[in-house]
Amino acid sequence: MKFGYTILYVDDVRRTLDFYVAAFGLSVRFLHESGDFGELETGGTALAFSSRALMRQLGKQPSAPDSGAPCFEIAFVCDDVALAVDRAVAAGARLVQAPEAMPWGQTVAYVADLEGFLVELCTPVGG
Repeated sequence: MKFGYTILYVDDVRRTLDFYVAAFGLSVRFLHESGDFGELETGGTALAFSSRALMRQLGKQPSAPDSGAPCFEIAFVCDDVALAVDRAVAAGARLVQAPEAMPWGQTVAYVADLEGFLVELCTPVGG
C-alpha cells in the first residue's frame, strides 16, 4: 500500500490551484473539466482539491477550515523558509507565524491559504 493523495475541500478548485501555483511554485497535475476536482504535482503524493459543492452532492457536509484551531496542517519543505513565506504572502496567504528556529534543528513558519487551511513552511528536519 502507498499513500496516494490528500484531498482538501474548497469553494473554488481552480482559484485554489492558481493560488498554490503562485504561492508555493507547484504545478497542476490534473483539473477535471467540471472544475470540481483538481490535483497538484507535489512529488510522490498529490495534493488534491474537491469542491464543497461536489461533496454536498455526494451526501457529505464538509466544514470550513479554521487556521486558529486547525485539525491538521500540510507542510512544504524548502531551503529558505523566509523566502517561501514572502512568496506565499505576496500570493494572498495570511501569515500565521513568522519563521522560527526550532530546538530540533528545523526552521518553521505557518501561513493560512485562501480557504484558511494551515500550511507549514519548513526546512528539512535536522538541517
